[in-house]
Parts: sequence; C-alpha cells; structure tokens
Amino acid sequence: MKPLDGAVALVTGASRGIGAAVAVELARLGAHCVITARTQGGLEETDDAIRAVGGTATLLPLDLAKDAEIDKLGPSIVQRFGRLDVLVHAAGVLAKLTPVAHIMPRDWTEAVAVNLTACWRLIRTCDPPLRAAAAGRAVFLTDKVAEAPGAFWGLYGFGKAGQQHLAQAWAAEVAHTPLRVNCAEPGPVGTLLRANAMPGEERDLLPKPGDVAPGIAALCLPGEARNGQVVHLAA
Repeated sequence: MKPLDGAVALVTGASRGIGAAVAVELARLGAHCVITARTQGGLEETDDAIRAVGGTATLLPLDLAKDAEIDKLGPSIVQRFGRLDVLVHAAGVLAKLTPVAHIMPRDWTEAVAVNLTACWRLIRTCDPPLRAAAAGRAVFLTDKVAEAPGAFWGLYGFGKAGQQHLAQAWAAEVAHTPLRVNCAEPGPVGTLLRANAMPGEERDLLPKPGDVAPGIAALCLPGEARNGQVVHLAA
C-alpha cells in the first residue's frame, strides 16, 4: 500500500517546474492527480512522467485568470471522482519587476488574478470536498518575499503575501476539522520563473524542482499534523 492510494489530488501549475515535480511525486505516492496549467503540451509531458512512475493523471488545461473555470473545479472533480483529498497550488506568475510607482494597470490585473484571486477561488471551490475528506490536505507555494519585501518585488510579493495570509486564515478556520492547510517556501530552485527573475544566475547550481517536491508532497500525507505553518524547505 502507498500512503496516498485511492486519493485524488489537484495540482495547479503542473505543466513544468515545481508543480510538475510535485504532481509526479504525489502520483508516485499513489494519488490520482488532476493536473492543471495553461499549456496542453506541458501537461502531456507531466503525464508522461507520471506514467513513468506507475501513476495516473487527468489533464485539465486551465487559465487561472478565468474565474468561472476555477469555480467549476471542486464540483467537477467530485462529480467525476467522488472525492478530493489534496490541493497543491503551485501556479504563479512573476509579473514585471518594477518600482511600485511604475506598476502598470495591465500588469497589476494579471498578477493579482493569478497570484491572489485564483487562490481565493481555489479555496472556495475546494473547501467542501477537502473538509469532507478523511484527511484533506492543502499546500500553497509561497516565497520569502512575502515576509521580507524587497525593492522591485512589490507586485509579485504582494500577491504571495496575500495568498499566504488567505491560506493561514483558512487554516485557522479548519483547525478543528481533519483538514490541514500549510504553505511551502522552497527557497531558490532552478525554475523558469527564477531564471526570468535572475537571468545572470547559474541555474545549474540551484536545486532542481524534483529536489524539493518530496518535502512539499510530505505536507499532503494523511499523517501530517502541521496546520497554518510556513514550511521553509531550504532551512
């Protein structure tokens, strides 16, 4: 028996990077993964990796900037699979690194939609089935800039800070239920988002998404007792 046998996990941002690596790890642990991202091709690559470890997945192309599509997720998953046990929200957009006074309305709208509003809508749509699960688990990827704002990171950090606040408030609200909600801060990882933010950095010297995926997946296991925590995986 695998620890997540029979479980259904929803993973956002699963076409590449940390989201894809976490989906593969959850599948290796026995979960059937519903994987979402904007790009079908990237999801197919993740599906291949999941099959390679003996897992199964359902591919769901999804634009997190489209509210109505998010709202359908929870009911649709329950209708098809009868349950939802795990949510890992790994999707995010870097937006432009710029002085706060120079943030353009279009960039603000996109960043807030993906990095903050989508989090709220995911909580709304996934709360009922996760509460109903015997050991529901939700993990939100966060970043150190959420707690330590830096110059030019205002737009990205604002979204992550808001997401972290929502997740921890939700955790407090479900503290007396079997559901556990945590945030995972993976530290510097060799992802495309990191490369776009730090173009001169030696990407090959950084941990790979697969290096941090087990730590994130561990927060999704039935025996995990932590709730409302920000878990720093690089610590």
